[in-house]
Amino acid sequence: MRRNELAAVLAMALVGGFLGGLFAERFLNVEPAQAQQRMKVVNSEEFLLVDKFGRTRAGLGLDPNGEVGLVLLGKDGNRTLHLTPDEPQALKVKDKAGKVLWAAP
Repeated sequence: MRRNELAAVLAMALVGGFLGGLFAERFLNVEPAQAQQRMKVVNSEEFLLVDKFGRTRAGLGLDPNGEVGLVLLGKDGNRTLHLTPDEPQALKVKDKAGKVLWAAP
């Protein structure tokens, strides 16, 4: 393809794209897209943080008794950290079997 032919093809493509966009706007009468308003409050009973393998590593939520808590799990799943204002011991570290290794009021 010679230089003149290449210039003609590029000019036709440019004009065709411009005219196509102009006619599409006129005849299709499409409304512009708008972003949704940002919500300031999110409501949920539980939030989970999972790793790339889908294993739960942390959770914030309510237990069956309606008590709120934050639970963090170790990489190996052997230790968990529990934080809750609804129990006498607000902070606990437990092993995999659920045995309390350390607690603080």
